[in-house]
Amino acid sequence: MTAPAAGGARAELVELCARGLDWRIDPVRVLDDAASARPAAVLVLFGALDAAPARTGAPAVARDLDVLLQRRSGALRHHAGQIAFPGGRLEPTDAGPREAALREAVEEVGLDAAGVEVLGTLPPLPVPVSNHLVTPVPAWWTLPSTVAAVDHAETVEVFRVAVADLLDPGNRASVEHTRRGRTVRTPAFTVDGMLVWGFTGIVLARMFDALGWSVPYDPSRVVEVR
Repeated sequence: MTAPAAGGARAELVELCARGLDWRIDPVRVLDDAASARPAAVLVLFGALDAAPARTGAPAVARDLDVLLQRRSGALRHHAGQIAFPGGRLEPTDAGPREAALREAVEEVGLDAAGVEVLGTLPPLPVPVSNHLVTPVPAWWTLPSTVAAVDHAETVEVFRVAVADLLDPGNRASVEHTRRGRTVRTPAFTVDGMLVWGFTGIVLARMFDALGWSVPYDPSRVVEVR
């Protein structure tokens, strides 16, 4: 069987943006006052790795398909030290979520916007802990550029992670955290000693499910958030 090409994922992402998806939001993630929530956007940037493809295979994705992630500074007020997508709040000068996500990515990781094709947007997802309503903006890296942490007050590390490694059942898990007195279990990924959870874990997990890329795993495996 011939392995799929990374470029085929682009068409699938375009189609996902066109049809949208249901985030299946847990009731405890509903915002207390949606009218006061601050709009934000993140860039969910996929591409083909130039080197170091996935160590494992996933039937629906190419071994060199990757997604761009960063580690947030431990000094930040919200989501400190977490693995996240580049992104941030919409500014008055932004025309919308697409422009905001790309602008924030340039500011945070220094990518060349000319080499990024924005494919569309997905429905906004509430983030109660910081009172944001965040729009994921899937994009494709047509011409990869060098990336690194630009502002260390916000970002301390930037990396491209093979999607097939994220999908490896051995790297899938769940985390448990408490909100409004209720214990909530959400998707998580453990790759190379890093833990991807929270908003980022939810977005990746639901996108992978909706795209038909997911591989069955044991969600009862719970890892500790440190």
